[in-house]
Amino acid sequence: MNVFAFLVDAAARHPARDALRQDARILDYAEALRRSRGLAAALQARGVRPGDRVACLLRNDIDHYLAYFGVAAAGAILVSLNTRLSPGEQATILRHSGSAMLLHDATHAERAAELAPALRGGASLVDGAIANGDEPSFSPSLANADEPAQLYYTSGTTGAPKGVVLTHRNVCTHALAAVRELSLSAADRWAHIAPMFHLADAWATFAITAVGGTHVFLPHFTARSALDLLADERITVTNLVPTMLNLMVKEPGAADRPYTMRVMLSGGAPIAPDVVRAILDTFRCDYVQTYGMTETSPYLTLSLLTPALQRLPRDEQMRWKCKTGRPFAGVELRVVDEAGRPVARDDRAIGEIRVRGATVTPGYWNDPETTAIAFDGEGFLRTGDLATIDPYGYVNIVDRSKDVIKTGGEAVYSVEVENVLYAHAAVLECAVFGVPDPVWGERVVAAIVLRDGAAATADELIAFCRDRIAHYKSPKEVRFLQSLPRTGSGKITKKVLREG
Repeated sequence: MNVFAFLVDAAARHPARDALRQDARILDYAEALRRSRGLAAALQARGVRPGDRVACLLRNDIDHYLAYFGVAAAGAILVSLNTRLSPGEQATILRHSGSAMLLHDATHAERAAELAPALRGGASLVDGAIANGDEPSFSPSLANADEPAQLYYTSGTTGAPKGVVLTHRNVCTHALAAVRELSLSAADRWAHIAPMFHLADAWATFAITAVGGTHVFLPHFTARSALDLLADERITVTNLVPTMLNLMVKEPGAADRPYTMRVMLSGGAPIAPDVVRAILDTFRCDYVQTYGMTETSPYLTLSLLTPALQRLPRDEQMRWKCKTGRPFAGVELRVVDEAGRPVARDDRAIGEIRVRGATVTPGYWNDPETTAIAFDGEGFLRTGDLATIDPYGYVNIVDRSKDVIKTGGEAVYSVEVENVLYAHAAVLECAVFGVPDPVWGERVVAAIVLRDGAAATADELIAFCRDRIAHYKSPKEVRFLQSLPRTGSGKITKKVLREG
């Protein structure tokens, strides 16, 4: 198993099919293979050896796709940098990974020059080799299945870098499972809209290639440009983070475009039921909620309905479509209490999700201590996500363990409060979190971004919540903001809100 084999197979089976589309730039699979081989040859000529780490600082574009395969063909390990990090954060990742080279595009040329001293080999940069490389006599140097294919650095909570190792077996197993689970085929057209440096999107680089589908790239996200791309490029499937989807469905005229979507996926964070209903109304296609982690390649669950649930009335089906979902193919999943015992499958008892399987990381780069802490005694990864599980085996995340608010001796799950706030007509985005309180221990705070032209007061929003959930769960304070802080993948980050 090696990720490069997906591109080799696609070029053999579909050489002339449109593989990569970005505005007027179009490559078929034969050309994509030629250029990825050329990139691999250029890396080897510049001293990259099997097992070396090669970082990239690239937008969502054709070159980013080629980097994933070209680095694998050279036998190296790809470190795709979050383009939204500061220079200091990116330099720390380069040093921690021991990256020997940095691939970049013209957009990031200035930053790449600034980062050169952090590279193991000094100022060794490749610019242009991705797009133009060609080496007919090149012979790939492919890593074994259980050797690392990629390193993804997670934000974490301590500020220390944490490089998640994904092996070729992890990545390939996940891609083939996704093909089966989502019925992917050569007729599918995938939109790379979520960041390609993040697994919310990167997994499809391999799965769509495995079936010979078409990849379409959006270098810079806005709600309108994403909606236009879905319609103009006849996209059939993509995966977006909820913050993106929320902005897209609330864009004026969002539902008026001629979409050809087969299924819309969301992942990376919980999503409010009202947003799910808007997705179904806007794109007029099936919807699947996904849940996963960088450590799991990423999918752990999908809200695909079992045959029994598909026989329920449509309104009742929505209950399960809005859940986090049932286990992804090949994933062994448990929901356990603090003693490690399975909780009742009653959709009420809350425990931590723990998982095991061929798509789960072997650990963290050069960090055996963190790796040991991450797994329990039976080899299950501790996700830190709290959830319920129902008799059908569907889990529903109620919060991250670190985001649970303890107020007056009661536990408040921020997702529940956010779902209520998203039902208010004036709310564009929201985030609920806890801050220290001398009386209650913590008090519930809501950060709110209002829709353009909409108005609402703090008292109105608090009363709206109190009419729908217990008073102790309702916000004690509302902060109105112009925008919410986000991670590089587009998810709202509550750590910044708590510290602010």
